Amino acid sequence: MRALQDDNVVKNLPVKVGVLGGGRMGAGIAHAFLTNGSYVTVVERDAASVDAARIRIEDAVSKSLERGLAGEAGDYLARLSVTEDHQAFALMNLVVEAVPEDWNLKVASLRKIEAVLSADAVLASNTSSLSVTALGNELQRAENFFGLHFFNPVPASTLIEVVIGQRTRPELVETSRGWVHALGKTAVVVNDAPGFASSRLGVAIALEAMRMLEEGVASAEDIDNAMVLGYKHPTGPLRTTDIVGLDVRLGIAEYLTETLGERFSPPKILREMVDRGELGRKTGKGFYDWK
Repeated sequence: MRALQDDNVVKNLPVKVGVLGGGRMGAGIAHAFLTNGSYVTVVERDAASVDAARIRIEDAVSKSLERGLAGEAGDYLARLSVTEDHQAFALMNLVVEAVPEDWNLKVASLRKIEAVLSADAVLASNTSSLSVTALGNELQRAENFFGLHFFNPVPASTLIEVVIGQRTRPELVETSRGWVHALGKTAVVVNDAPGFASSRLGVAIALEAMRMLEEGVASAEDIDNAMVLGYKHPTGPLRTTDIVGLDVRLGIAEYLTETLGERFSPPKILREMVDRGELGRKTGKGFYDWK
């Protein structure tokens, strides 16, 4: 990971970055910009969430320092602000929305951010599947809006999917490529389509793995090992689903079923596990026991 004082990185990133939502994903996004030179402001819904978000980001910075990130924790955290006040976004060059994958929540959140942004600021959604074009159509300045899809866990992932809406101004493509490179990651640029590239392919494999488990073809471990050892996937599709969250995967699958057809219909095993609250790593149980 790059050091704080690397001027070549700092000059290629927005100076002031806002993140709406300080959960696991939002904290990871904040960490990425913070450790590469930007000033970062995270906005959360209440005081308890503010405290929790700050702790997540502080822990992430500490772990990065243990892994070799240069500098002192205080140097990075001095550029971090966590607040309940959306007005803080008025000073940002870029704001990334990182709220849960729910259409109504996304639209309401994006509108609230846009209402305080300066006219030349850029707004991005971390959506993993929702139409960037349709979300942009709900905004006043769709030309300044695009998708910036980070992957969980953000510090370890080397991929960011840049999603271009129909009304996104073309120059944002190269600008965002530069930002991704400055974060030490690789950009995959895709035109807006249901599920983009990553979610569409990842969910297709995961749903088939669930059907195989449901049919008794093999155990979860053996299905995953087939992909890890046979196709060099870093983790298998079922373990990855546990990490992402079964509820998240279900929501994406339902959206892809609506937009692309029945081949993405969620299998019974996925719906039953979500109904039981077995959502994966975040609840301690999914296809694997995480306790």
